Amino acid sequence: MRYLDVNKKEKIMLAAIQLINEVGLAETSMAKIAQKAGVAAGTIYVYFENKEDMIKKLFLAVKEAMQQNMFRGIDCSLSIEVEFKQLLKNYIDFIVNHKDCFLFFEQYINSPLIDKLCGEELQIATKPLRDFFESGKERGIFRPIDLDLLVTYTFTPLMQMAKKHFNGEFGFTEQNIEEMIQMCWASIKA
Repeated sequence: MRYLDVNKKEKIMLAAIQLINEVGLAETSMAKIAQKAGVAAGTIYVYFENKEDMIKKLFLAVKEAMQQNMFRGIDCSLSIEVEFKQLLKNYIDFIVNHKDCFLFFEQYINSPLIDKLCGEELQIATKPLRDFFESGKERGIFRPIDLDLLVTYTFTPLMQMAKKHFNGEFGFTEQNIEEMIQMCWASIKA
């Protein structure tokens, strides 16, 4: 029996994210990932069934880390508006401090692979965020519209500005962050 090495798995995952960001999903092979991680190619299969399984697990791990960061410091006794603004500040903080994860996430959600992600796993991974928006809808604070629209109008503008930020075309200054969050809030509040 072979024992799993958490550090080795993490090295493989980081190498995969970096490689996918450098050359794209299609051009990333298991052999290239193994080489970048400094492990034998067969070692990857101890942790992942195949490339698709690895990419799916990478996405879920990044999504979970992102969501944990987003809900950091959220106090349910505060108003939904205050929670919303803190959630978005935390989201921007995650993007800025985890550029590789953000770029991988952005690339993945814009690829056909997102459709192959097991619906149940994605539902579990996004439950806290969905619950937050549903609670806001039920209390009449958010517009009574489809959940996907609420999420899209909240996060897509920030993702687009993050890409501009990483290209040197936009700065995440305190004023810009406040204005973006205000615009996101205005687009979904009832």
